[in-house]
Amino acid sequence: MKRTTHRSVKGTKLYAVRDEKGRFVDIQTYKRAQAADMKRKSKAEIAAKAKKATKKK
Repeated sequence: MKRTTHRSVKGTKLYAVRDEKGRFVDIQTYKRAQAADMKRKSKAEIAAKAKKATKKK
């Protein structure tokens, strides 16, 4: 799936997720999508934290 940015009629930035056929799967505001992304940790961040914790011991 691919995530692209658009603008609403009001001018708010939007994220639109499309499936393989190009149909919209999910549309949400950039502000909400960004906040959700910041709350989650990536696999790389989790691995780096674990590696750092094992070095301290």
